[in-house]
Amino acid sequence: MTQLFTKALKIANKAYAPYSKFSVGAALQTEDGTIFTGCNVENRSFGATNCAERTAVYKAVSEGYTKFVAIAIATPNADYPVAPCGICRQVLSEFADEKMKIRFGCNENNFIETTLGQLYPFDSLHELSNR
Repeated sequence: MTQLFTKALKIANKAYAPYSKFSVGAALQTEDGTIFTGCNVENRSFGATNCAERTAVYKAVSEGYTKFVAIAIATPNADYPVAPCGICRQVLSEFADEKMKIRFGCNENNFIETTLGQLYPFDSLHELSNR
């Protein structure tokens, strides 16, 4: 998780956040160990903004990866660990089980490590999937 978090901190520097000034980076690990990164990309129409976590997921899916085991999320402009939003939790649950490791934090000394099952205990709509 340390390596993933380091990558998340680094990619947060590439965030496009001219409105909120709140950079976020994510590093996502697939079941075979491949890592995809993503940053938040804002838009003046806030609904068109994309979170770092979803950017990483969509990059991975576009390359043919659909099973994830870990993600690190870095919010270096925050004073405390900021958890993924609800939409990102739902998207992660589409491609990972409740054991997926998650680390989120603002730096190497201030983070929370948990699992998707703990972060999103009442996952929904799995009856619609073909898993």
